[in-house]
Amino acid sequence: MPTPPPPHDPTAPPGARGGPARVLADLDAVAAAAGPEAAGVLWRLAENPRGLDANLVRLRPGAVIAEHTDTVLDVLLIVLEGGGFLDAPEGRTALAPRTALWLPRHARRSLRAGPAGMLHVTVHVRRPGLAIAPVPAVAGTGAAQEGGEAACLLDRVCPDCGRLAGERDARYCSRCGERLPH
Repeated sequence: MPTPPPPHDPTAPPGARGGPARVLADLDAVAAAAGPEAAGVLWRLAENPRGLDANLVRLRPGAVIAEHTDTVLDVLLIVLEGGGFLDAPEGRTALAPRTALWLPRHARRSLRAGPAGMLHVTVHVRRPGLAIAPVPAVAGTGAAQEGGEAACLLDRVCPDCGRLAGERDARYCSRCGERLPH
């Protein structure tokens, strides 16, 4: 009988990658250790290799994740503590502990934490990473296009999850709730 490949061997057959099933975190303990004033991403799935991303996020009372649309991913959001509201073109939906909310890609939405704040988990397929591509050639010339230096948008990039805020005046990440650098 052949020896099974090591858990993180990229050539391992499906099911063998990533090692055995295991508990990664006690989310109650993570939230308690962070303290009641901590907000933003308190925990994230960091195992590799993986096909999912997951975050434990705390929104302070009244905090808002501005209206946005994710054109790439569906997101599952599960409220653990507190509550709030989902605002969408279809109307407002109350969110309470143990509510599972599906946020399909292309759906406009915003979240608002209630008076007790909201502790929730988000889960989605791992977002594809950014890649640097060569500058395309000008059609018919073979010469690279010139365009100069792009405007710096680093103050709109979330330091925790890497999402670029679409709004120039955004203060918090619309994906994870983390404060943006300014």
